[in-house]
Amino acid sequence: MSQTPGTLLTALRAEPPLVQCITNYVAMNVSANVLLAAGASPAMVSDVEEAQEFARIAGALTVNIGTLSGPFVEGMREAIAGAQQVGRPWVFDPVACQATGYRRRVSAELVALRPTIIRGNASEILSLAGEASRGQGVDGRDAVEAAEDGARRLAQQSGCVVAVTGAEDFVTDGERAMRVKGGSPWMPMNTAMGCSLTCLCGAYAAIAKDPFDAVVGALAHFAVAGTRAHEQAEGPGSFAPRFLDALHAVTPDLLDAEAQIHGMDGGTA
Repeated sequence: MSQTPGTLLTALRAEPPLVQCITNYVAMNVSANVLLAAGASPAMVSDVEEAQEFARIAGALTVNIGTLSGPFVEGMREAIAGAQQVGRPWVFDPVACQATGYRRRVSAELVALRPTIIRGNASEILSLAGEASRGQGVDGRDAVEAAEDGARRLAQQSGCVVAVTGAEDFVTDGERAMRVKGGSPWMPMNTAMGCSLTCLCGAYAAIAKDPFDAVVGALAHFAVAGTRAHEQAEGPGSFAPRFLDALHAVTPDLLDAEAQIHGMDGGTA
């Protein structure tokens, strides 16, 4: 890695990036709070009238299809065009892309627009890679390991970094690959955890030289905070506020010391 997670967190907090988040209604509040706690600046701007203009001033764009609608999709198209006009990174979260024909069509269109990063659960990544998945609605039913080969092919075909997140995350750009460990079993019991992680990937991508490093950094920050919050929580309800506290409390030195990042050869990054 050319930039460690701690180095990236230092840069993020020194000059907090503005992240345009086109995300679903369920996730907006959680995602905004996660970005603020981590040190970034969120903006939930999705309307077609301003999405492209705003994307030209934001440091990064994130696009989430959790609550799809025609107006949302139009705003996504405009925002992606704006981000690409000024060379800003954009992150795609293909929520439940396997569930309906409409989601499959929109997801295929967005992948063809060449996102910088794709982050999803194993079922979503398998679907994008053209493979069968056991996903049911927004719930992923497949193991991360089952999607690793598909993630590599998807990264090679789309030219992006692909993150498969779950109990142990997997990140690849088609050549390099890393695993990130940590977090809490209470994370899946809190809504919008994955959606907010997508937004954090956008924040790290806004300040990183390499989107691969950005994804690893964001996942490591999330995992370290999740592990620390779990130690203080009594269940999923008390976990949520402690997780925000932990995201804020993680320092760059602590992040580099506690991040569990492993290369595919078994070595530590």
